[in-house]
Amino acid sequence: MADPLYTVEALSTGGGRDGHVATADKAVDLEMAPPTELGGSGEGNNPEQLFAAGYAACFHSALQSAARMKKVAIDGSSVGARVSLVRSGEESIDLAVDLEVVIPDMESDQADELAQLAHELCPYSRATKGNIEVSVSVSDD
Repeated sequence: MADPLYTVEALSTGGGRDGHVATADKAVDLEMAPPTELGGSGEGNNPEQLFAAGYAACFHSALQSAARMKKVAIDGSSVGARVSLVRSGEESIDLAVDLEVVIPDMESDQADELAQLAHELCPYSRATKGNIEVSVSVSDD
């Protein structure tokens, strides 16, 4: 492994999806519970929420880097991540991600170009490439 720029440690205890998770520095310290759609109480967080939040933030950062590289402003931009659990067989469940990039007041071709560059730059996108379905859509509102 290359020399890390940053490392975070987290520990899951209890029942995994129905337990507790915390980072070593306690910046994240959450009770976990499966969503009601999966038969859980929904009275806690779940891994998909955390993945969606992390992917949205990481991709938005990559989008900002892409804009700096192209020397364009993306004021008011946002990135939404929708993470789904999908059946991939009788016993298998996979993740799927839909990313929605919003860049107000930018021509759609230019916004698409930035979003695709961000998809190449984003560590989450590179980590999931070829492993799960990820779609990227762009809008101006």
